[in-house]
Amino acid sequence: MITVDEALARCFALVSPLGREVVPLRQAAGRVLAEPAVARRDQPPFAASAMDGYAVMGDPVAGDRFAVIGEAGAGHAFDGAVGPGQAVRIFTGAPIPEGATRVVIQEDVEAGAEGITIRPKADAGTHIRPLGQDFRAGDALSPRRLRPNDLALIAAMNLPEVVVTRRPVVAIIATGDELVMPGEAPRADQIIASNAFALAAMCEAEGAEVRLLPIARDTEAELFTVLSMAEGADLVVTIGGASVGDHDLVGRVAESMGMERAFYKIAMRPGKPLMAGRLRGVPMLGLPGNPVSSIVCGHLFLLPMIRAMLGLGEAAPETRRAVLGCDVGPTGPRTHYMRARLAAAEGLPRITPFDRQDSALITILTQADAFLIRPLGDGPQAAGTVVDYLPL
Repeated sequence: MITVDEALARCFALVSPLGREVVPLRQAAGRVLAEPAVARRDQPPFAASAMDGYAVMGDPVAGDRFAVIGEAGAGHAFDGAVGPGQAVRIFTGAPIPEGATRVVIQEDVEAGAEGITIRPKADAGTHIRPLGQDFRAGDALSPRRLRPNDLALIAAMNLPEVVVTRRPVVAIIATGDELVMPGEAPRADQIIASNAFALAAMCEAEGAEVRLLPIARDTEAELFTVLSMAEGADLVVTIGGASVGDHDLVGRVAESMGMERAFYKIAMRPGKPLMAGRLRGVPMLGLPGNPVSSIVCGHLFLLPMIRAMLGLGEAAPETRRAVLGCDVGPTGPRTHYMRARLAAAEGLPRITPFDRQDSALITILTQADAFLIRPLGDGPQAAGTVVDYLPL
């Protein structure tokens, strides 16, 4: 068995960033920017009023009077210049007229038929947003996963489309005679296929496109057929059938199809029978069949592989720190990812593992907010110890 870190390094060695494509800005949410988005203009593209008020020249004081010679609104510039003793009624976002150096806010003036008079204790601010205050033409947004705020910035840069990394296509194959799809009528010796739905949702949330292929029954011929249906995918994920039993055929059939195995079995709990390699040049990840095992491995290996394919770099999932809420025993020869519940506390949160850690218990997984990480070979730890966890 190899360590979790070594297994992740070998998974990263199987993948690389995908190609690029151009998409309209409206379709760019959540996509990964593949090259800098470069502004085509300054923002604002002119000196603009930051308040509703009056644009004037100089630094007026209480009692000064100004004749109002026109008006400027957002999208409607004043066509003229402001001279001494003159003012232009102006609204937020409007271009500052030529000659004006300050906007006196409307609350600081007395307005009459013949003009305006500055009130005592008027705000001394200029209330002008200078040209290019936000960004200048040529400024760039660096590659990243695009958030809604990023789209606002790119739109303001006058860019109608962006270059993004192509979405990875992930083919997911559940295996086993014991499985039927939700809604079907299982025999007494069958269960409902569940893991694939969680894994598909996880992959799609990370930015992948998912092809959920038919369940592969426990014959070499059928497994060969379903694996062949994954042609065109960027990543093939199998669930179950990666152990050493007589009916665990995934490794054997994949190798008959030319798979180059990168590793098999890792020192972790749950998830020991993890397998990875290349099948006909395509990265392949063979997940354990138990629900918790497959989902834990999905967080630790599958999602980081997808992020690497999107060009977001090779990084393990980010862990956080918490304080143990109870005593825990030793871990043994495998890193243990324990389903746990977080609770707010002064300073670091408190983390408490569930009493039941069976890898088949989906209900416990749905109640968990985190995986408590117990390093392999770690001894007993008392409540109050600072530990690492992986948030869910």
